[in-house]
Amino acid sequence: MRIDGRKLDELRPISFALDYIMYPEGSVLISMGNTKVMCNVTVEEGVPHWIIEQGLTSGWVTAEYAMLPRSTHTRTSRELSRPRARSQEIGRLIGRSLRAAVNLEELGEVTCIVDCDVIQADGGTRTAAITGGYVALEIALRKLIRQERVSPKVYRSRIAAVSVGVVNGALMLDLCYEEDAVADIDLNVVMNEDHEFVEIQGTSEGVSFTQAVLNEMLDLAKTGIDRIFNHHSEVLPKQ
Repeated sequence: MRIDGRKLDELRPISFALDYIMYPEGSVLISMGNTKVMCNVTVEEGVPHWIIEQGLTSGWVTAEYAMLPRSTHTRTSRELSRPRARSQEIGRLIGRSLRAAVNLEELGEVTCIVDCDVIQADGGTRTAAITGGYVALEIALRKLIRQERVSPKVYRSRIAAVSVGVVNGALMLDLCYEEDAVADIDLNVVMNEDHEFVEIQGTSEGVSFTQAVLNEMLDLAKTGIDRIFNHHSEVLPKQ
């Protein structure tokens, strides 16, 4: 048993509060255990200048990430002038992951901005932001399809993410903060419904690990992500 009583291969309780904010085209509050991330999607006409300059005919999906003050045990100051390096790195990760879910050519000259704000952090904020950000993005895309602004072909595949780690020699799924803080190996895995990898971020703390251990971690991540997709289907049945 773990710090919070879970089995080694058990996800934290996960929930999606849809339309959490009334104004965005897509809005979700995702909760994974005590980690809560508010994900809002804004749909804007137009695309970045570099897309036009390169003569491309595609839309764009981008993301921003921030941790709100008192989302952690001590107050985190607001990112007023510019995002911190960590926030920028995670924002880029979220954007890359979500672009893998969309056929950008089918978006037309439209930009989807996904804002992911952590309101309570207990580990796995980036994976929760990707998972919740995708659900919010699908809500926004469904609205565009109903309005006949984009084709149903805009969907490529659902995307989800989860963390896995080795803590005191034990392989664990979906680490909370206390587990993540002492993990020997920590991996963040993003996958689509076809079990194809979108991104893998991994590191170790003072230890090395074999390919066999890596394969075990990826298999466990796949199991967890399949369960997350089941939750997706419950809150957003496929059309």
